Formats: sequence, structure tokens, C-alpha cells
Amino acid sequence: MRFSRTSKALGLLAVAALALTGCGSAGSASSGQTAAGDPNKIITAYSNEPQHPLLPSNTNEVYGGRVVELLFEGLRSYDASGKSVNALAESIDTTDGQNYTIKVKKGTKFTNGEEVTAKSFVDAWNFAALSTNAQASSSFFESIEGYDAVSATKKTTGADGKSTSTPAPTAQTMSGLVLKDDSTITVKLAQPEADWPLRLGYSAFMPLPSDALKDPKAFGENPIGNGPYKMAAKGAWQHDSQIALVKNADYQGPRMAKNGGVTFKFYTDPAPAYTDIQANNLDVTDVLPTNALKTYTTDFPDHNLNKAYAGNATLNIPNYLPEFQGDAGKLRRQAISMAINRDEITKVVFNGTRIPAKDFTSPSVDGYNANVAGSDVLKFDAAKAKELWAKADAMSPWPAGKTLQLAYNTDGGNKEWIDAVANNLKNNLGIKAEGQPFAKFAEILNLRKAKTLPGFTRAGWQADYPSLFNFLGPVLQTGASANYEGYSNPAFDKLLNEGLASKTTDDANKKFTQAQEILFQDLPNLPLWYQARQAVWSQNVTNVDSGWNGVLLYYNITAK
Repeated sequence: MRFSRTSKALGLLAVAALALTGCGSAGSASSGQTAAGDPNKIITAYSNEPQHPLLPSNTNEVYGGRVVELLFEGLRSYDASGKSVNALAESIDTTDGQNYTIKVKKGTKFTNGEEVTAKSFVDAWNFAALSTNAQASSSFFESIEGYDAVSATKKTTGADGKSTSTPAPTAQTMSGLVLKDDSTITVKLAQPEADWPLRLGYSAFMPLPSDALKDPKAFGENPIGNGPYKMAAKGAWQHDSQIALVKNADYQGPRMAKNGGVTFKFYTDPAPAYTDIQANNLDVTDVLPTNALKTYTTDFPDHNLNKAYAGNATLNIPNYLPEFQGDAGKLRRQAISMAINRDEITKVVFNGTRIPAKDFTSPSVDGYNANVAGSDVLKFDAAKAKELWAKADAMSPWPAGKTLQLAYNTDGGNKEWIDAVANNLKNNLGIKAEGQPFAKFAEILNLRKAKTLPGFTRAGWQADYPSLFNFLGPVLQTGASANYEGYSNPAFDKLLNEGLASKTTDDANKKFTQAQEILFQDLPNLPLWYQARQAVWSQNVTNVDSGWNGVLLYYNITAK
């Protein structure tokens, strides 16, 4: 869900080492319950309006992502534990980690009857990488030789003296991506990367039918895929209301649907959804109102889930805010971090369902280090925070009467912890701080992308594939696709690239840990806590569970 010689994910970080500690209740798949259910019944699930039309390479947020992943199947897929398995790939071979030969399975089709071939992948990847198509996940292809030519941009200076960048590709296709025949692709990377195949299960690498490239915008409103589900009908996406999917009867991959379809109902507040679950008017929700974290296990004694996953929560600081630039800005970042009582918030607000962050990644990923140099800045110390803030003021005074706004989406159960953070800043730093609510997560993403947020924003990362790099590169490397706040440090970028080129996992992890040391000096964002997936469901369904990345396994849910 995310950019530059940035997004080359170090996937060899042993997937099997994921420590998804937590428990599912008696009604979850993890409990061993395997009721057959009604294979034709539609289930209903919590969601919200996606940010973009549903093109796989332009969908890098959770609400659109959950739909795209059900509509499409790629060369590889991830099982519930995070293990990467072949889906449409017959084989992926390499002798040197730089040159790959991919054989695509024959005989599968998109739901419009068009056959899925090697060309379906090659055309989709070139489309995604080409800068003039402005796809949010384009940087996932930067490992491929020739990416620089299709992703090039040109800087120009307008009459107002401001510099802007415009797409200026010197090629339309990547030279390292070659279609050999209907079932064979060869890929040459810019450098050896033995882990590269792990990424191929991510949605940016999904195939596209020919109609998608003729009119991408129209296709995104009514996508035609090859996954376990398809759009219920033309107009199945009722904006700001719901998206209706039905089972794809022709699908024969590793994610066979055990229900007749999934209708995603859009909510701007999790509280009504919770009430709807209690009344059996909604089948499942993976976002709980904060006040329900104390009661959900008793409200739904046989219908709840609490499971750690590869995800984190952060408070992001736009690099363009003048008060947080330079030496004074660094002191203010440190002061705010130390003014936040993470232990208290995770215990009181989240009822112990979150774990205070120790780094910028996740303990669910191999290579995690809870003792990165500089991480003491995440410890609560009100006195030190006040001292650092005073030093910053001595250099550059905080504007009189200024209120620090903390943007958050109301559909994600964020109000209570945002209010708690605002109170920490008021009480420990003596500044005005308040939440800035938005009904849709997409609204915040649009402001972040336009670089027009007036203050901080809540954010977080749900891993695309199990790797330390995936928590660092796509979010914080210079020019990265999800680096909306504009952080840039060449020393950090260099260490990430050295990690990607490492020959062993241990060597790569050492480089990524060193890169985090730089982050703790700069604090481009403030790590808050590690995530766990809580979910509840109605009496109408069973077999509810989440995968390694916290996404519910919708295709496994069965209706009674």
C-alpha cells in the first residue's frame, strides 16, 4: 500500500518468524470451528469509501485495498501466516537473484471471459510504473531495470518562482520487463535481490484485462478481476454507501470463497456498526469504538477476535510546518514525543489491546529490535519534554495563541486517543492542542498528498509483505509513495539501499536498524503503539479470523 529505489522490499525476512500472538474466540477460525455454513449467502462487513477508483496499482489504503485484494489474483498469494505461495505463477526461477523467469499458469480467466496471460501482467506493470499514469504504487516496480526511464520527472519553475515536477518519461515500457510468449515473462532487476518474488503477492502486481488500459478511470469504477469475488453488477459501488461483491464461481485459486459474496457497508463512525452487529444487522466489523474495547469480549463472548499483526500507529509531522524545521524543530519533535504517555493511553484508552512502540516497525516481523539507539525518546518524561520545549522556544518562539491540530478520521475509532494525546500536550508542554476530525480516511490522505495539513495527522502502516524494509522505505525514504509528509535524509536512504543489496537477512536487518537510529534523531513521525486486530461478528456468521497483516479473511467467513 505504498515509494524510490525506495520500495524494494526485503522480503527474505523470514515470514515464518511472524509472531502473531493473540487469541481468537470460540467463534473464530483460530479456535478450530469449521462450520460449513451456507456457501451462497452474502455476508456484510464494515468499511468506508475508498480514496481512489479500484485499480490495483492505485489503491494503497485499507478500505480500497480490502476490496481489490478480493477482486484480483496475482502471481503469488499470502496465506494466513504470511507465507508466500504461488497462485498464478507456475514457477519463478533465478540463478543469480537479478534475472528471473516467470511462468504463468494457463487456463485462468478474468470475469469478462478474457484469458489471463503473461501479457496481462506485463501490460499492467508497465502501466503502473509509467509516471504519466500517476499510480500511487508505481514505485513498487523500481527494482526492475528501466524503471527510471518510465518514471522520470522534470522540474520546472513557474512565473511565481515556485518549482514543480511534471512527468517526463523517456520510455513507455521498462527495458527489464520482457514478454517472451503467452505464458513466459523475463525480469531483469537493476541489482540482485533474492527476495524480490515475495513482493509479487501485493496488489500492485496484479494483472489487468485489456479494457482496463483503454479507460482506467471507468475501469476503476467497475473493475473486472480474476480473484475469488467479482463486482455484483454494474453500479455495485454505491459511493458513500457500499460496495457489493459476489462469489466468482470460476475462481480455482488458494482463496476459495466459503460464502456467496461480501457487501462492504460504509460507516463514518464505528459505534453504529457495533450496534448493528449486536442487532444482527451487520455481520462483521474490524473497527471497534474505543469505549467497546473494555466490553467487546463480554458483549460478544463467542464472537470476538484479538490478534496481533504486522502494523503500527504513528503521529506524523509534515516536513513543511515551519515550527518543526531546523534545530528548534527537532527539539519540539522530541519534546512532543516525550510528552505523550503511551503506557497510560494503551492501558486506559485501549484497555491493553495495544503495545507501546519501541521502534518504527513491528514486533510481528523478523529482525525487530526493541533497543534501537535513540529510542529513549519514546519514553514518557514530562519534565524532560518541558525542558526541550523551552530550549526550542529560546531559538524560535512558538507562535502566540497557536493551536496544534491533530487530524484523525472518525471512522477508525480514533477520537478518544487523539483527545488523550492533546491533553498530554496541554498538560506537559503548556500548548493548545486539539483533534481535527474528518469523516473519511480518504479526506486526510488527500490533504496529506496535497501537503496542506495545518498540523499533525494520525497515521499508521499495515504491512504489504512481511519485512522491516516495508515499514521504512515506502513511508520515509526520499520520494516514497506514502511519504506524504516529505521527509528526506540521504544517509537514511543510503542505509536502506545497502540493506536491500545485502546477501543475508541478518546483514540486511543490521542496516535497517542503523537506518532507524537516524530516524530517532530526526523523528519524521512519532511511533505510538503496535496494532492488534479486534473484531466482533453477529450470530449470523462464523469462522472469522484475520491474517498476518490484520486483514480479515473475508473469503473464509461462513454464513449460518
